[in-house]
Amino acid sequence: MKVEVLGSYGGESPDCRMTCLLLDDTVALDAGSLSQSLPIARQRDVQSIVLTHSHMDHTSSLPFFIENVYGKLRDAVDIYASAATIYAIRKNLFNNDVWPDFTRLPNHLLPVMRFHELVEGEPVEIGGLRFTPIPVNHPVPTFGYLIEDAGAALLWSSDTGPTKRLWEVANRTERLKGIWIDTSFDNAMQPIADVSGHLTPQTLAAELKQLTRRTPILLHHLKPPCIEKIAAEVRALGNPDIAFLEQGRAYQL
Repeated sequence: MKVEVLGSYGGESPDCRMTCLLLDDTVALDAGSLSQSLPIARQRDVQSIVLTHSHMDHTSSLPFFIENVYGKLRDAVDIYASAATIYAIRKNLFNNDVWPDFTRLPNHLLPVMRFHELVEGEPVEIGGLRFTPIPVNHPVPTFGYLIEDAGAALLWSSDTGPTKRLWEVANRTERLKGIWIDTSFDNAMQPIADVSGHLTPQTLAAELKQLTRRTPILLHHLKPPCIEKIAAEVRALGNPDIAFLEQGRAYQL
């Protein structure tokens, strides 16, 4: 399983792109920076997009990506998400007011994009990978994912505050090569982290007590103003298994 980190942050700045992974060249996980991170020719190789939830830092490049590949693909782009996420995107984004409804363009029989509803705990095969949706704790309905191929498993948290199901899955998954998890704010911003459904280094440390095995823990979704403080507070934890997801890097699992 090859995973390219197109964007690894929970906000945007000249050096920080918003959340988006590319798996095996053809499947995007979230779309915070899909159109900004790949040349147009590589965007045309993306056949499927799996969304965690509806927030803008995970969906904002989706309209521009769809526009970039319009008329250049043999088939529609398949977008997988929960019913709540699909509803929010159709109502608030592809609604013919904010952006054209590309599920009906060029016509409803041959659209450029189509939605597929995911259900908690029910795995689905996408681009040769197996995605199992896992509910996590965030103000809008949000999935993390267990992502598997024949040789490896990756657990992706998406945005989450303190949660439980994610760790249950981690403890029972064979071939687990890593847990990539949200840590958005530094400890001084714990109140905003709590109300917005995110982790800080101190709540991450508490969450990791639920983990009964050693595996690499890579942190993502840092808010750009908090990066330096988060890094210092993570170092202070003294946990050798924790590192940061590197934007622009391709990981081979």
